[in-house]
Amino acid sequence: MRTLQVELGERSYPIYIGPGLLSRLGELSSRHGISVKSPHLIVTDDRVAPHYLERVERRLAEAGYATVSHIVPSGESSKSLAVYEDVMTTAIRGKLDRSSAVLALGGGVVGDLAGFVAATYMRGISFVQIPTTILAHDSSVGGKVAVNHPLAKNMIGAFHQPVMVLYDVDTLATLPPREVSAGLSEMVKHGLILDKDFAYWCRDHAAELLALDSDKLTYGLERGCAIKAEVVSQDEREGGLRAILNLGHTIGHAVEAVGGYGRFLHGEAIAIGMAGSALLAESLGRKNGLYKETTEMMKALHLPIRLPSDVSVDDVMDAMQHDKKFSEGRMVFIVPDEIGKVSIVKDVPVDAVRAVVERLKEEE
Repeated sequence: MRTLQVELGERSYPIYIGPGLLSRLGELSSRHGISVKSPHLIVTDDRVAPHYLERVERRLAEAGYATVSHIVPSGESSKSLAVYEDVMTTAIRGKLDRSSAVLALGGGVVGDLAGFVAATYMRGISFVQIPTTILAHDSSVGGKVAVNHPLAKNMIGAFHQPVMVLYDVDTLATLPPREVSAGLSEMVKHGLILDKDFAYWCRDHAAELLALDSDKLTYGLERGCAIKAEVVSQDEREGGLRAILNLGHTIGHAVEAVGGYGRFLHGEAIAIGMAGSALLAESLGRKNGLYKETTEMMKALHLPIRLPSDVSVDDVMDAMQHDKKFSEGRMVFIVPDEIGKVSIVKDVPVDAVRAVVERLKEEE
């Protein structure tokens, strides 16, 4: 087991990474002060539940914990106010109290949804992240929790740090190839923003990562989590530095919204967004070749780099104006200066962004 620490003063918490960690869930929950006297809620989805829910329930019961469970449909559509209300109903009927915890067993959607429930139930109760996807190595760290509005992703949310993150890499074995690639999008993103060598490492070891090689995957997850933990420890509530973690997300979130939160996986949309950010960087006078290098990394990880021909540029531009990073008519972008270094650029001309989106439909 490898342990990282997210340093946030009294809200600091560990990230445990390694094989077989579900078997230690009861022990680690007790170590971190999860009460055995209160009932707890496990939130998972209908794809993860058949594989791991019974095991998690059993391990917690063996340690003296009482739990109720709620299974949501898999996919981004579960990050809705309607599903949030259903989970809240389960929490209330399960008689959760202020000493209860919500455990998120699943990928980023489950983590965001369960975390928002934990942040708002009785004005905030404890929260444990148990990610089962590669993508969730990003979303499970940092305490950003939310549900979507039909017009904008993550518009309704909070900052609510978990008590711990328990990352059992054995759970990744059941991921389909498309979700493996989508998860690796956020992994290479961490290299692109802050660690050039890691970005190239992801490209050079793409075949092993796609094949879920245990050693390579564990290292990649640990390094990705460490980069995010370093940024979050310096800027918990996105007052400045933390915004760099949004590389590719301004265009990416718009692509997700236009696709109805179902056509594109999150990591796929972010890959398209990172290609767009590299194009934008070159148009703003940054280093030539950024687009080529960035897209080579995406292609190595079997990720898309362009918009399908039937996606409307107008729709993407409209969706971007609902993004949290759109303020007072100005567009804010995270733009690469070079591989491994980015800048937060405010006042990006809308016409420049539109030109990039148009090129994303043309580039091969």
